[in-house]
Amino acid sequence: MIKNNMKRMLLRSSLVLLLFGIGVSLFQASQYQIISMLLAISACFPIYYRYEKKQINSKELVLIAVLTAIAVLGRFLFYMIPAITPMTAIIIISGICLGSEIGFLVGSLSAITSNMLFGQGPWTPFQMVSWGLIGCVAGLPWIQKMLRKSYWFLALYGILAGLFFSFFMDVWTVFSIDRYFFWQRYLALLVTAVPYTISYCFANAFFSCLLFRSIQTKLQRILIKYAIK
Repeated sequence: MIKNNMKRMLLRSSLVLLLFGIGVSLFQASQYQIISMLLAISACFPIYYRYEKKQINSKELVLIAVLTAIAVLGRFLFYMIPAITPMTAIIIISGICLGSEIGFLVGSLSAITSNMLFGQGPWTPFQMVSWGLIGCVAGLPWIQKMLRKSYWFLALYGILAGLFFSFFMDVWTVFSIDRYFFWQRYLALLVTAVPYTISYCFANAFFSCLLFRSIQTKLQRILIKYAIK
């Protein structure tokens, strides 16, 4: 047992040192775009690693896959209307009904899965983190209670989720253009994206309030019927 723990510690230490060395080299070479992408990918690891260590019910995995498929379908069906999609609302509802971990998983998996249709790229890890965090925060216990209690809180969270997603993704856009963070560029992008951001925030609030009760009722029945959780 002690030997196994020592091996794990050595492996983790070596990995940290390796990542640190890669990061320093990239930073010295001004490869800020790659650095930001690596940071975004590494941000997803703790949740996935923790979830892999749990005793997972196969029915729970199926439920996550179904919710991810519904979220992806929502993005696909509304792709002709810019910034109008129920995908974020489904991610939020998944977090509220099933908790932070599943909220993060549905959000991040929806991003990478839907991009198989809309195009993968270096922006995908940023979308995984942003949508994952939206689902994760919605599943925090005290936020869960507020969102379940009032449609006003639910609508407000949808608006804040839209703002967060837009602000976070514009960070990636700045890095992709300039290879370093440039405040003037970032502010210009925020101003340019105002109509898109407003539409996205409205869509999040609208679809969250519209779909919440029906999805919550169905999920509660599934959890009870199949003894999930």
